[in-house]
Amino acid sequence: METCVIFCAGEFEKLACPIGPQDYILAADGGLRHLHQLGLTPDGIIGDFDSLGYVPENAQVFPVEKDDTDSMLAVRQGLKLGFRRFLLYGALEGSRFDHAIANLQTLQFLADHGATGCLIGKREAAVVIKNSKISFPAAQGILSVFCLGADAEGVSIRGLQYGLENGTLTAGYPLGCSNHFIGNPAEISVKNGSILIIYPTEVGIPEVTPC
Repeated sequence: METCVIFCAGEFEKLACPIGPQDYILAADGGLRHLHQLGLTPDGIIGDFDSLGYVPENAQVFPVEKDDTDSMLAVRQGLKLGFRRFLLYGALEGSRFDHAIANLQTLQFLADHGATGCLIGKREAAVVIKNSKISFPAAQGILSVFCLGADAEGVSIRGLQYGLENGTLTAGYPLGCSNHFIGNPAEISVKNGSILIIYPTEVGIPEVTPC
């Protein structure tokens, strides 16, 4: 699937998957530094550029005092161009925890608009799924599942150390924290609501499909 690949100013170590010729690369403010280091040319540059410290040529410039974060600006641009799959590098582990929370909310924004997104950091990646299913390859490491917003109903977790069938997760209790891959393919689904899934970056980019 064609992907909007967004580079943000936070940390990451390497690309989770190759960037295809039909993918669209966006630099969100300080994320342009990552593209320079990778030797990649962005298709677009967007932000207020308070992190980068200068305004690049051909950039879409927004005021610092605005409602959207730079990541959200980039996501809106990708949606406007018709993309429904998003990878956001450097959007999870950075110098500001509030930006990480904002980017998790951006994942929910994507899910609410019929799209999927993945935040990729140095050690962990994060995905939000809504009324859908996510499939993981055989892997090792820790995976956690959290409810976002209203209760997540009809949650099933299969192929991990701790399973669940048609259960309910709530935003007020971290029941899904610290599950484990056990070397088997795994699948997590939610029938009604949204769930946040955090897992090791080396697992790669899982497939999200309707329930």
